[in-house]
Amino acid sequence: MSDGGVRVSARLRLTLGYAGFVVVAGLTVLVGVYAVLRFVPDYPLTAANPSDLGQPIAARGQILEAVVRISGGVLLVLAVIGLVGGWILAGWVLRPLNRINDAVLIAATGRLGHRVALSGRNDEFRQLADAFDHMLDRLQDAFEVQERFAANASHELRTPLAVNATLLDVARRDPEGQDHPRLLERLDLTNARAIGLTEALLRLADANAVTAVSEPADLAEIARGVLAEGEEEALRRGVRLEHGLVPAPTVGDTALLTQLTENLVRNALRHNTPGEGDTGTALVTTGRDRSTGDTFLRVENTGPVYTPETAARLHEPFLRGAGRIGSGQGHGLGLALVARVVRVHGGTLDLRPRGADQGGGLTVTVTLPARGAPQSS
Repeated sequence: MSDGGVRVSARLRLTLGYAGFVVVAGLTVLVGVYAVLRFVPDYPLTAANPSDLGQPIAARGQILEAVVRISGGVLLVLAVIGLVGGWILAGWVLRPLNRINDAVLIAATGRLGHRVALSGRNDEFRQLADAFDHMLDRLQDAFEVQERFAANASHELRTPLAVNATLLDVARRDPEGQDHPRLLERLDLTNARAIGLTEALLRLADANAVTAVSEPADLAEIARGVLAEGEEEALRRGVRLEHGLVPAPTVGDTALLTQLTENLVRNALRHNTPGEGDTGTALVTTGRDRSTGDTFLRVENTGPVYTPETAARLHEPFLRGAGRIGSGQGHGLGLALVARVVRVHGGTLDLRPRGADQGGGLTVTVTLPARGAPQSS
């Protein structure tokens, strides 16, 4: 909070400081000259040229008096030079800071698209401007994602509630002509969808606020447990579930990493090729990157053929492989949760589409530091 004092600009302070420095430096020189002249003998000096004996010769007192008088004028000139030069110099030095301040004021109004874009010498002001631009990039991305998320969440929550309202309104108008068991079943399904979507939103909110626990974990062991639980669903969907699990030690939150793995395996089974026989496949592998030492979890599955642009957007909330959520299972939050858990652990998430000659589908790779500490959100 402001203390209510008089506002003094940085430029004025720099100007006064520069002028004061010049005046003090000049005063120091003049004091030195004055001190030296005190060693002049205190009697009229004799001219070196006898022909000049008729000229008046100043004594020490007169010389010192002249030095003091002239010094006042010199100091006044130095003060003017210091003020004018300091004002110009301070304005030149602070010009980048003024641009940064203008950008801050613009960003404060909500316009996050403006950038300082400072060019020129790579000094402290340039580094500050680049850091501020980077912060604006992050803020703009975060606000855009939040706005899309809020819009999508309100739409998705409104849909099942609107369906329930319609069913109840129809039943209220014609209570005798209703198939009550069928009505109750449809109400139960839409209500269950609303509950499931709300729980998914809460899980995503928890992941956004969590700070991962730092403890030893093995992606291979986590994947082995998740695969054992997914065998029944894979059999029911006609998807052949395969794995190649090599020890992949890392440091992180076992509960979050288990949720991440469950989401990836569930997506690989549900967004797969419906199997006549065992045409659909899902492959889960773990291991370590020999070049970097980082651990990885990779889930590959057959399924629809995606473009690179579509695959890159699949981690956005409320998106499925076919685009916006329509019918079907899930709420389109699985990969959004995965992406957030990966960021919390300081890792990377890579989504790559498989070609039609490979049966379509996706290759999802999660890479985590082998000994990196999880990051707070």
